[in-house]
Amino acid sequence: MKTISLYIHIPFCVRKCLYCDFLSFSADKEKRSAYLKALKEEIALKGSEYKDYEVNTVFFGGGTPSILSGDEIMGITDAINSYFNLRDNPEISMEINPGTEHDVLSYRKSGINRLSIGLQSANEQELKKLGRIHGLSDFETLYEQVLSNGFTNVNVDLMYGIPGQTLSSYERSLKYLADNPRLCKPTHVSAYSLSVEEGTPFSKMKLDLPDEEDERRMYAMTDEILSSSGFKRYEISNHALPGYECEHNKVYWKRGNYLGLGLGASSMVQNVRWKNTDDMDEYLKHGFLRVDVKELSLNEQMEEFMFLGLRMMEGVSLAQFKEIFGIPLPERYGQIINKYISMKLLKMVNECVMLTEDGISVSNVIMADFLE
Repeated sequence: MKTISLYIHIPFCVRKCLYCDFLSFSADKEKRSAYLKALKEEIALKGSEYKDYEVNTVFFGGGTPSILSGDEIMGITDAINSYFNLRDNPEISMEINPGTEHDVLSYRKSGINRLSIGLQSANEQELKKLGRIHGLSDFETLYEQVLSNGFTNVNVDLMYGIPGQTLSSYERSLKYLADNPRLCKPTHVSAYSLSVEEGTPFSKMKLDLPDEEDERRMYAMTDEILSSSGFKRYEISNHALPGYECEHNKVYWKRGNYLGLGLGASSMVQNVRWKNTDDMDEYLKHGFLRVDVKELSLNEQMEEFMFLGLRMMEGVSLAQFKEIFGIPLPERYGQIINKYISMKLLKMVNECVMLTEDGISVSNVIMADFLE
């Protein structure tokens, strides 16, 4: 049977963070209720359309999905179970943020088995500079609640390159998660560099950002500290204890089929990309039609295979490339690969092309070289 993953977009949040450029906003109870009604109608419609697919993973993102009540989350998962064909014990993840009330037990009862908590920093001043609504004690309260309610698969998000952040303050955040005698360490850590996006409040502010050399050191420090505590870096920005890699995100990096449900959600199925409308009024009027539809050419598929696959530490398999595209990888990209191997930025291990440590630091340049 063909497989697919589901992404469920919940666009609501208490307050938008200063760096955030995601499709998210605050909304009253009436607007949220109308949205959930439309979302469940879309789930029913798309479930019929994709009845021949088995769902391997589900991911609730946002916004802040945990802004919804336990009953509201359960209403969505009930609809998914009613209209889609889920495999046995699928990975079902939800993003959750400290600083608000949470019905964690209801999340478990609804079938969610993986939570992703947005900590970002263990430094109170850095949290304030990011515009987060929570402090460190809020994270600790939520984290204890999550563990006491039986969740055993928990990711924590960290951010580096924050205004005013130093090497020592970032090191403390890493050690707070990886080596804290008071805190049971998470099973997964996602550590991302702050990106100042156009249109965000940060883009209009004069920011005291760490310099490029400090950011590179922070990235290296992330792997040094987490690996010494048992984590394995399996993707450029993601580290997991054995057996706890995020299966949903691996679908994106390996170009699997995924279906986005909800406002502005993106999809790719059988090499066709599209997204939902990001106009709330249109969505509430059953605006479930595909927009920005693009069928990827063979060249575009190969390009994506390379620049997404190189994000994974396992690299790009020569055998898999030939199996999918019918031509040897060196025949298509040999010149680029050899150039970066000679520069010690790529390497070949067990018939796979992968980034070296030096290559990771300039990965955007390397990946761009695979784009025509």
